Amino acid sequence: MALSLLVVSISFYLKEYISPDSDLYATLSLVSVAGVVVMVIAFSLGLGAMPWIIMSEILPINIKGLAGSFATLANWFFSWLVTLTANLLLDWSSGGTFTIYTAVCVFTAGFVAIWVPETKGKTLEEIQQFFR
Repeated sequence: MALSLLVVSISFYLKEYISPDSDLYATLSLVSVAGVVVMVIAFSLGLGAMPWIIMSEILPINIKGLAGSFATLANWFFSWLVTLTANLLLDWSSGGTFTIYTAVCVFTAGFVAIWVPETKGKTLEEIQQFFR
């Protein structure tokens, strides 16, 4: 995701210095679209499922309903926030917008790598022990 968003942001930065009539400008436009499509595919195959997987594997049975509802609310709230601010950010700077999204993806990947435990072959009690 981060690599595809980086490609999109670079293409937007380069488009600022190229004439809209040139062939390179049209190519960069196609690269931007391809980068967004690759990001959506990567999100769907990877990070998009992360909240649902984490909820199902680390939440204890006694709070799964309430905590799952809160996690779902948080997930949809932040989706709404990104959607709300996307046009404002794109009006400010297209390249800057996708650079911010790239930074968020890199931060998220680091966060998941460091703080999300591996749960394969572990019981719920072993997973809960990780958080104590």
